[in-house]
Amino acid sequence: MCGDCGDCGDCGDCGDCGDGEASAARLAAGVPLTAALDVADPHAWLALDAGARLTGRRRTSRLPERTTTTPLPAGSEPLDESRLALALCHRDGRVRERAVRRAAEHPGVLPLLVIRAADWAQPVREHARALLRRLLDVDTAVALTPLILLVGRRARGDAAVGLLGELLHGAPRERLGPLLVHADRATRRFAYRLATEQRLLPADELARSAARDEDAVVQTLCGEAAVAALDDPGAGALGDEVLAALLGARSPRVRAIGVTALRRAGRPERATPFLADRSALVRACARYVVRQHGVDPLPWYRRRCGEPGDPALPPGAAIGLAECGERADAALLWPLLAHPVPGVRARAVAGLRTLDVTDTPRLLPLLEDTAPGVVRETTMLLLPSARSLDPGRLAARLAPDRPRHIRAAAFRLLDAYGGLERLRAAVALLEDPDPRLRFRAEQSIRHWRPSADLPRGHPEAAELLRISRHLFSPREYRGRQWEIGTVG
Repeated sequence: MCGDCGDCGDCGDCGDCGDGEASAARLAAGVPLTAALDVADPHAWLALDAGARLTGRRRTSRLPERTTTTPLPAGSEPLDESRLALALCHRDGRVRERAVRRAAEHPGVLPLLVIRAADWAQPVREHARALLRRLLDVDTAVALTPLILLVGRRARGDAAVGLLGELLHGAPRERLGPLLVHADRATRRFAYRLATEQRLLPADELARSAARDEDAVVQTLCGEAAVAALDDPGAGALGDEVLAALLGARSPRVRAIGVTALRRAGRPERATPFLADRSALVRACARYVVRQHGVDPLPWYRRRCGEPGDPALPPGAAIGLAECGERADAALLWPLLAHPVPGVRARAVAGLRTLDVTDTPRLLPLLEDTAPGVVRETTMLLLPSARSLDPGRLAARLAPDRPRHIRAAAFRLLDAYGGLERLRAAVALLEDPDPRLRFRAEQSIRHWRPSADLPRGHPEAAELLRISRHLFSPREYRGRQWEIGTVG
């Protein structure tokens, strides 16, 4: 808890209370509000609210006595903005209530009025909400939207969010413009929900927003709204622009919306190239569209993968074949393991894993591939059969002069191998220059247990544990010694 009111303890978003204490100290020293904290940052207001209460509870508080005990004058004499801001954050609810009643004198403390509208004390909360309803207009609400949404996460923060919705509902799109491009993700979500509910944005602009925004919620909201807007009268001319923006988006989610919209637009043939998209979601949507058009995608995949020397073969074709093919289609994937494009090789291995086809002798050379993605996919395919591999050949790949991705794959397979080989490999990496490999080796040793085929009292196991004893507490180390039979 940052204070006695309980708000900060359950909101989880008050920011750094240390910064808030510093801001409160500056206000107590008479520094103007705009200089005491970053008034454009909603987290700074929440930190001030929490920090001022925290400072007020400490006996070592450096705030002037007038701030911690009698922060408000008894009558109606003038009250400076800094002192009023501190009073609005005071520990005592009666002080906060009196401060709320005078908040209209200084518009600069309006953000603190938003916070007090979610106050735990009912009188404070009710007076703050009434005053907020009287003072807020559309322009002010736009400026305070990030803070209102942040406070809205609190248990009693819904009133300000509801008032914000009332003020912005029906507002022209020009007023929402700053919110649609705001850096705060929650603010953009809120603004786009309002814009799509009121149909303020045309389909092409929605599609561009879906393709441009990095937030998944905004992408889905705008993408689906753009497709739905194509049904509006007069939107037919925008169809090509909307589809082009959606299909060319970087986000797989947006491309999937665009591919699915091709069926609705009566252009299912345009979904064919997306059968080999790099995203599994987009490939699945493309297969759905072409099937609804009466076309089986499997022959297309077989035809594309049947040309293993084609340098233009997209990697998604290999994994797409496995996603809708049969085990017999693995015959088309094996030649792709020698394709010059690393992505094709990696997706071909992933396709073999999807089809549950493994041929260890043919796959082992890929553990030496120059492409980390190929080695990673091969390792995942070989993990279930790690016990059938030669641990000596794997251990040789742990040498420091080998590329990191090869050494990481070898250790992963030896770790899955288990037994003494796993312990050997992990101890060999304890001095490795790569910190991530060292960490994995340490974790492997900590979780190591002797296998059933390890003879009790095995001297090498005892020596390996001795080398790594710094990873265990004395009690744990003695327990490991007992497990391998070196302590009776």
